[in-house]
Amino acid sequence: MRYISTRGQAPELEFDEVLLTGLARDGGLYLPVTWPQFSADDIRGLRGLSYPELAARIIGPFTGGTIDPSDLDEILQESYRDFGHKAVAPLHQLAPSLWVMELFHGPTLAFKDFAMQFLGRAFDHVLQKRGERVTIVGATSGDTGPAAIEACKDRDAIDIFFLYPHERVSEVQRRQMTTVTSKNVNALAVEGTFDDCQDLVKAMFNDTAFRDEIRLSAANSINWARIVAQIVYYFHAAVSLGAPDRPVSFAVPTGNFGNVYAGYAARAMGLPIGQFIIGSNVNDILPRFFDTGALTMAGVTPTISPSMDIQVSSNFERFLFELYGRDGAATAAAVTEFREKGTLSVGDNLWQRAQDTFDGYCLDDAETRSVISDNWRSSSYLLDPHSAIGVAAAQAKHKDEETPVVVLATAHPAKFPDAVKEASGVYPALPPSLADLHSRPERIEVLPNDLATVQQYIRNHVSLVGAA
Repeated sequence: MRYISTRGQAPELEFDEVLLTGLARDGGLYLPVTWPQFSADDIRGLRGLSYPELAARIIGPFTGGTIDPSDLDEILQESYRDFGHKAVAPLHQLAPSLWVMELFHGPTLAFKDFAMQFLGRAFDHVLQKRGERVTIVGATSGDTGPAAIEACKDRDAIDIFFLYPHERVSEVQRRQMTTVTSKNVNALAVEGTFDDCQDLVKAMFNDTAFRDEIRLSAANSINWARIVAQIVYYFHAAVSLGAPDRPVSFAVPTGNFGNVYAGYAARAMGLPIGQFIIGSNVNDILPRFFDTGALTMAGVTPTISPSMDIQVSSNFERFLFELYGRDGAATAAAVTEFREKGTLSVGDNLWQRAQDTFDGYCLDDAETRSVISDNWRSSSYLLDPHSAIGVAAAQAKHKDEETPVVVLATAHPAKFPDAVKEASGVYPALPPSLADLHSRPERIEVLPNDLATVQQYIRNHVSLVGAA
């Protein structure tokens, strides 16, 4: 299995190199040259497997032999061993054709744990095998950072730095980063938005001297290994509801486009998916694109669903690459135009193809609170603000009632307790493993939105002891 960059100017790599590299040297994102294919019989053969066994079947073809199958099995068994539900990603029925897949039973109560628990162990495995170490630098709108830190803390071959927008994540999200005492962990508050944090990370990757100096790698969803691990739960849900003998649709609250792109990949591999519905808050650049064919930036508005307070969705470049017929030059030109002008129109033909794949829907905070309240009153089921947006999107845009639609519930309500309490009257409690989170001491580092300052901080705090 070989991987190519969305911008066409970086060398092809194998899985282990893509894992360690993260972002391609031409600024692009890696994708497989071809998609592994699963026939109807292959998909039927997934029935009855445990979640780690299913993950091994899906992820194995992507590794191309760079991780021994027995090692991969062990990595995946360890990755999902401590999830708080025996099904790992349980399904809960809200209505005859409406299901919620709970992706919040991992150690940091968010869907990012599915990828990060795999990623941290895969990093460790490959680095120990090579006798190397890396510095992971990433940006988070609230969930990726805690999940990455939890997965990578105390690992000998990794230093990890995560940038988050100062005072723009929930208190639980912040504390899940700033209360970690491991010496290899650094959580950095940046005076700006998530997009500012993400731009700083991309600038560091594009600074090849700095990149080589600190042996930079990525844990954001720009890292292809993140997407691979997320593909698994689309197969898990679909097979549980009857695939391949009936299609399943998905509604996904999304900001950075990585979670829903994993579903796109699952469909490219042969999983029968009827419809993708994207849910958004008022930072609605993605629904506006699917409505108009124009990707147009606007200001970032803080909301009660902060993980989606994004205007530049990094993983959308992977979809553009597919939309442009896997033409790296055309993709690079489109991305450059968008960043320089703040808008990109793809033309009617490509827009129609995009509309054939995705539907979009957006809610403001008041509407989101209403969804939380209504679901609590009608079914005693408590949703966090992001998952509530997914439910509303499914209810508004689901086209075929004969096809079940699965909402990806991306976070535990306790990650956003104030918003949930205001909407439902119920204050969601943290699980026992995090019950003392609010009393743990914090380490808060606030930095300006300045590349040189952030780079110097990383230089001063990175450890290359033991590096090959």
